[in-house]
Amino acid sequence: MDVGDDGDVHGRQHRSPDGTRHPMPRPRGLPPPDHAHRNSTSWRHARRGEEIRPMRRRGFITSLLVLALAALPALAQERTVRLLSGASAGGSSDFATRLLAEAMGPIIGARVVVENRTGANGVVAAQETARSAPDGSTLFICPMSTMSITPQLLGANLPLDPGAELLPIANVALSSYGFVVAANGPYRSVQDVLAAAKARPGQVTFASAGVGSAQHLQGELLKQKTGADMVHVPYRGASPAIVDILGGRTDYMITNMADVTRQVQEGALRLLAISDEEPFPLFPEVPPLARLIPGFNVVGWFALCGQKAMAPALVDRLEAAVRQAMGDPELVRRMAEGGLTPRFEDRASITRRLAADRALWLGVIRAVNLRAS
Repeated sequence: MDVGDDGDVHGRQHRSPDGTRHPMPRPRGLPPPDHAHRNSTSWRHARRGEEIRPMRRRGFITSLLVLALAALPALAQERTVRLLSGASAGGSSDFATRLLAEAMGPIIGARVVVENRTGANGVVAAQETARSAPDGSTLFICPMSTMSITPQLLGANLPLDPGAELLPIANVALSSYGFVVAANGPYRSVQDVLAAAKARPGQVTFASAGVGSAQHLQGELLKQKTGADMVHVPYRGASPAIVDILGGRTDYMITNMADVTRQVQEGALRLLAISDEEPFPLFPEVPPLARLIPGFNVVGWFALCGQKAMAPALVDRLEAAVRQAMGDPELVRRMAEGGLTPRFEDRASITRRLAADRALWLGVIRAVNLRAS
């Protein structure tokens, strides 16, 4: 077998009539036999540049793809944020939670999933948040009552104090309380109610969502500031309490505007006053209670809270995300229509608000001598 100068192999040969050897012609398009290339110096150089390097590149790319696919589950887990609501679906707390989740997801580049963890006025959700990893993957929309009232009322009976063991990140919304009576009843103003209470001590009644609720404590605060002798009638939730206000079985109630906005708009309930100093956007003509009763300034709130050991940089990013979300006009519109007042407050502001509310409600609880049941 002869090897030419170019490294090609002239395989089988045939002999011409005159005895001269000639190589057998290869079919057109057929490459030289592989064994010829293995013995070829030019093959070694060509294959190094044309085949070995591409193979190495393909192997490198394949390795990268394997690593990327292996990392996908971890990345997916990191990009899912659980936003807990301590209330059942449909309430104002759950409403605020779902609006914020929808707005924050695109901002932080994560899938924000709302989970309802009901029980003990939000303490179950607070406990789950406090025990979560400090990586921002579990957050909680904490209501004022969960952070300020429940811990003061139940104390050692709770597994934790949410107001002390969670980190407020930013406020999302304010929840004004309205002083409401039946529209077909005798009262046209708060002064009418107080006058009746003074004329008939112990006969004017106020409803609440339960002993120790924000509605209950505001009724007690009103009694303290006016000296009026009125009787508390607790219910299992705001809805049955409102039903009895409408039916004339109780006289008045100070409750979340989100609970009564529809009935006020429809004319079933009469809104006599707002419990905080600022006008309520949907009813700006209604006076604040502070105008009639100096020092009566109560407002609920919903704040984004997280695990207390979160890194400051992470907390800053979450606070900035809430600020950006609350700048969305559509979110503001929907929140206002639901009876809430959109209000971004930074970490320092909501922390001060929390401290003031805890002091206020602790004073009321001690004055009334409330005990956990």
